[in-house]
Amino acid sequence: MKYLIVLFLSLLAVSCKSDAKSNSKEVDKKPNILLIVIDDLGYADFSPFENYDTSVSTPNITRLGKSGTVFTQAYVTAPVCSPSRAGILTGKNQFRWDKPASWGPGLPDNVKTLPEYLKEAGYETARIGKNDLGRNFHKNDVREYPLNHGYDEFLGFSAHAHDYWLNSQDIKDRTPDPYGTSALLGPLMHNMGEKSYDEGYLTDILTDESVDYLKRDREKPFFLTLAYSAVHHLIHEVPKKYLDKYDVKEIPNYDPDAMLAYGKHKPGTYSAYYDKYSRVGAIQHEDLRKYYLANLNCLDDNIGRVLDALKENDLDENTIIVFISDNGGSPLTGANNAPLTGGKYSLWEGGIRVPLAISWSGNIDAGKVETRYVSATDILPTLTNIAGVEVADTTIDGENLLKPEADRLLVWKWQKTWAVRQGDWKLTNAKENHWKSEPSAQYIAPIVDNMELKLFNISKDPGERIDLAEQHPEKVKELEASYKNWIDLNVRK
Repeated sequence: MKYLIVLFLSLLAVSCKSDAKSNSKEVDKKPNILLIVIDDLGYADFSPFENYDTSVSTPNITRLGKSGTVFTQAYVTAPVCSPSRAGILTGKNQFRWDKPASWGPGLPDNVKTLPEYLKEAGYETARIGKNDLGRNFHKNDVREYPLNHGYDEFLGFSAHAHDYWLNSQDIKDRTPDPYGTSALLGPLMHNMGEKSYDEGYLTDILTDESVDYLKRDREKPFFLTLAYSAVHHLIHEVPKKYLDKYDVKEIPNYDPDAMLAYGKHKPGTYSAYYDKYSRVGAIQHEDLRKYYLANLNCLDDNIGRVLDALKENDLDENTIIVFISDNGGSPLTGANNAPLTGGKYSLWEGGIRVPLAISWSGNIDAGKVETRYVSATDILPTLTNIAGVEVADTTIDGENLLKPEADRLLVWKWQKTWAVRQGDWKLTNAKENHWKSEPSAQYIAPIVDNMELKLFNISKDPGERIDLAEQHPEKVKELEASYKNWIDLNVRK
């Protein structure tokens, strides 16, 4: 009997030890990471927010938001895509190295990126979609190209935008200026070559390729950046079923053989076509919003396909998903940033305050709304910390996204304008800027149109409608000094 008891206890000890080892493996297993970057999404067009614009139909973005924590005061580092994406990628304000705070900050060799950190930690890394750091477009032998800053694989385009429909070698060969504007057309870049698509819609293509990536058998955790070009121009380019849903007509795609005089550019150029349809005019206000909603609805269906693929491949339980827009909604596409002033191209809240959500089943609070302000620079240190990566760089501007500091200092520099926020207060010399045409009907104009210093209590006045500079001159001096001190200490001379 004594022998049986000893044997039982021995077997129990072995069993417990085995279970502990198994559990330890589960605990030590690094999570997969999916970073979804959306282009020019309006603040009010993010359906997980309580007061979103109900004309929006995005049930999949809603379920993504409800699965985790959404942030109502998330800021990017710039009001346009190239510098903003540099901030997301590096965890730093890009004007640390780009003193003019330009459209094209580029990526210096000595500034480390999120995929580089994660690759060192044993992650497979891939980028699908838009790659835009403002310099060295269309080249694969430069630091700005994804394969040269930490990604193992890349499929997409290296530019501000790409035509949604025209993704073939044939159209590139027939177009006099395939690279002649901020957007391009033709094959997508694929690792060190190109991949031509004779048919298909770009948002669908990026999703198809992402789903294929998620289906792979792998032994390492993955980091996938899915950078959609939606809902960027050309906003009218949407599959017909969505156009029909919102009761707007199809507009013919660019055709180099038509030789139509699209505008001031040489007839037949893609630049002329792009210019014509990337402003109010050829498409008027009511229809512009409808095209935007159709484009966004299509994007949402595709995000749903990605979420479904995670579940179908048993990846949903151990995948962190981060969702962010690269800047505020564009004043030229019909995006709605209410109640925020302005939009893309300016340092008003509508240009730099964006939708952000993060989810990780069982590890990050689901259904939580975080009202403290955070920065897109927080994404890098948060994800590297979760992945167990040590970041020794003391010039990282980001902090822990999941533990926001109430009174941290945030600074912005965009060309000749700048802004600073600390606590409830924001000081800025932001000037109205909707770039190249009258803004769409959803745009909320600033209360003044000058570069004088303006002070706002953002917690009480998120729409920046009440300038308090005269009432609080001491706060103006304090914040201006804080901004100048940060610049003096951190921006390359």
